[in-house]
Amino acid sequence: MKAAILAPVAWRTPPRHYGPWEQVASNIAEGLIKHGVDVTLFATGDSITAGTLQSVCAQGYEEDRSQDAKVLECLHISNLMEQAGDFDIIHNNFDFLPLSYTGLIKTPVITTIHGFSSQRIIPVYKKYNKRGHYVSISNADRSPELDYLATVYNGLDTKDFNFTEKPNDYLVYFGRIHHDKGAAEAIEIAKKSNRKLLMAGIIQDENYWREKVEPHLNDQIQYVGQAGPEKRNDLLGNAAALLHPINFAEPFGMSIAESMLCGTPVIAFNKGSMPELIQDEKTGFLVSTVDEAVEAIEQLGTINRNDCSEWAKSKFSKEKMAADYFELYKKILG
Repeated sequence: MKAAILAPVAWRTPPRHYGPWEQVASNIAEGLIKHGVDVTLFATGDSITAGTLQSVCAQGYEEDRSQDAKVLECLHISNLMEQAGDFDIIHNNFDFLPLSYTGLIKTPVITTIHGFSSQRIIPVYKKYNKRGHYVSISNADRSPELDYLATVYNGLDTKDFNFTEKPNDYLVYFGRIHHDKGAAEAIEIAKKSNRKLLMAGIIQDENYWREKVEPHLNDQIQYVGQAGPEKRNDLLGNAAALLHPINFAEPFGMSIAESMLCGTPVIAFNKGSMPELIQDEKTGFLVSTVDEAVEAIEQLGTINRNDCSEWAKSKFSKEKMAADYFELYKKILG
């Protein structure tokens, strides 16, 4: 079976720091190679794969800002689609844009929908509903207007995460510094619970950072920058809990799976996919308000960190994800 995996071209696949879609595309590609699939990864030129790499650019447009994102995306997607006949199946991890080619090619296309940036993109998915094969990354993140082949949870390389049995006392926030991710709410929770908070992630909204985060930084509330893989283990594993007080219906939270793999429970606002990712009162707490989150911190002693790790390994490994996709490929190809 010859498969083309289409990754985004914002960041390297797999990413150096941030790049959740690139990370998932990488884990799918490398996992399928272990199933004997002949994989060609379409990604940036500096990407790393055990398969064949094809690229139209040396680096992603977020890492080399001299490039025009839209131009790069057009060149990247068309490069794959013009070779579509060379593959048995194409796996699109690039949102809705590649769908516009699917009426012009014979190769079946499976699309992992990594969340809807806006309801305005749904007409494209609707147009190709009967042609495409759509996979959701959580049951919560489904549009009632679309047909789905399956839900496949994002999978991580579990060997990248070390289990920490005895953590320190601090709390951690791990994600984009943005209103959606609840950075300001995490600060409020830490202050009300009188706990130290370490914050890591890219600053995605400069105004939000200046107004809601930066003024609160001190010995208690610390920003530690972007945490790459080497920092991530220590930061997540040594935390008493990950705070995830989101302000949107998150389709999936990579940091939640990462945290639990380290044995660290998650306190999250009960929105979007959170009830699918977190076992309430077993691997963390699903709460609705800042005050409920503060109460949950007092209950952290009731959580067995080993339960967090075992649950995450059973649900969010790249081996499980690759096996699930391999079965879907076989189903599509009959």
